[in-house]
Amino acid sequence: MLDLDLLPEEYAVCRLPAGTALPASLSSGPDDKGVISVTWAPDEISIICPATRVPEAATVEAAWRCLRVVGPLDLALTGVLASLVGPLADARVNIIAFSTFDTDYLLVPRVRLTEAVDTLTAAGHRVAV
Repeated sequence: MLDLDLLPEEYAVCRLPAGTALPASLSSGPDDKGVISVTWAPDEISIICPATRVPEAATVEAAWRCLRVVGPLDLALTGVLASLVGPLADARVNIIAFSTFDTDYLLVPRVRLTEAVDTLTAAGHRVAV
């Protein structure tokens, strides 16, 4: 059983062309509570960020909500994402997952949030919304 928190913001998944400089809108300040994930790949830069901080000129898929596994998690733990993704896959709820050193995050479509929370709760997880 895992504890998850629903982050308050709506999130977006963005794509910029490879080689693009990281936009200033993604720089964080001391009071910033939003989560931003940037992945550089040979063909693209993928960004997950609050919908209010989407970079200009990005290709955007919006209207996602973000669930955070309460951590920190030990890096030796196994099956954390599987315990979340499996039930959601069975319920046919699409997700985007990403991880940090301390924990794991799941994005679910805003329109499927209630279904995702109900599915995770039925699987034995606790979700604070």
